[in-house]
Amino acid sequence: MERTWRWFGKKDKITLAMLKEIGVQGIVTALHDIPNGNIWTKEKIHDLKTYIESYGMRWSVVESLPVCESIKYAGPDRDQLIENYKISLKNLSQEGIHTICYNFMPVLDWARTDLAHPNPNGTTNLYFSHAAFAYFDICILKRKDAEKSWNKEILEEVERLKKTMTPADDHKLVENIIVKTQGFVSGNIKEDDQHPVELFRQLLNLYKGITKEQLRENMRYFLAAIMPTCNEYDMYMCVHPDDPPFQILGLPRIVTNDEDISWFLHAVDDPHNGLTFCAGSLSASVQNNVVDLARKYASRTHFVHLRSCYIFPNGDFTEASHLGGRADIIELARIFEKTNPNLPMRVDHGMTMLGDTERRYNAGYSFLGRMFAMGQVQGILATVDRELGLEYKQSGFYD
Repeated sequence: MERTWRWFGKKDKITLAMLKEIGVQGIVTALHDIPNGNIWTKEKIHDLKTYIESYGMRWSVVESLPVCESIKYAGPDRDQLIENYKISLKNLSQEGIHTICYNFMPVLDWARTDLAHPNPNGTTNLYFSHAAFAYFDICILKRKDAEKSWNKEILEEVERLKKTMTPADDHKLVENIIVKTQGFVSGNIKEDDQHPVELFRQLLNLYKGITKEQLRENMRYFLAAIMPTCNEYDMYMCVHPDDPPFQILGLPRIVTNDEDISWFLHAVDDPHNGLTFCAGSLSASVQNNVVDLARKYASRTHFVHLRSCYIFPNGDFTEASHLGGRADIIELARIFEKTNPNLPMRVDHGMTMLGDTERRYNAGYSFLGRMFAMGQVQGILATVDRELGLEYKQSGFYD
């Protein structure tokens, strides 16, 4: 697989020169300065592509060309927004960029309650606590009838949290859930927004009455509308699974498991409609056998995220080592190298370690932690390629 890295543009503290040194072959990025829904111009695309190529790498995957909320909930302007999307797809194609990772998650791209949860070895990782998220839902967001979304054991945990949480703790939880994980990826809420909770309530209100079936239909409508453009310009759409892969905040989630993946692939049954196989997102649910899903959907996978989650007995989960957790990355490497050894792949959500914290990288996107993970995955791929009789391609070394 092509070793890629998610990079957040010229302002990213992690530079392309650094990535070239560690063997990155392709860059996964987006035009983060373009407001959601606006057309990506050929000039803007060309400028960033040329900059990446000047460091000896290529722009492999767009992550992401955002799907506006209005498309997801079927607002009155969705058809115009889809037309803008199609023009952006055409412009990307004409610059030689053909793979688009996107998501169809309402409001939140991804959610964690702790961005620096301690690991036994002294590093930190992202963490999702059901009780902390329920506390946010019930006590901070104050969503109507939120208690009905949580079981007795979690509600008891919430009552215990009420006795210990301080205003500073509440603020940190808001930052973790709806600000620091969203704003740096063209999210709906930015770090300088003055009233993030109120803005978040307004976004949730847009989805009042939207069922899973309706959200599915809105996704089908979007995919059916753009597929002629994808076919004409050879653009490969690959949806990212919902993260976490279960319903939260009363919002429907439609890319969480085998049945969901099968549904959207058959709803618009076109080779250009495919999956971003995020082993981390899928492994965060006990209902998913990640290896089985990879075998089943490898041929419709256009992009791979290699990471893994560990689920605790109470259902909470954290990012695991890239050699551990539920995902079995070694076996996933075998499956995808057999099916399509040229698939772009990136490691994801690495540990924070050895001074990463002081450098203030984006949440989940440390440098040294991801470099460590990349080293692990490079070793896996070199071994698997030798097993399969494939040539493992190094970068920047004399062979």
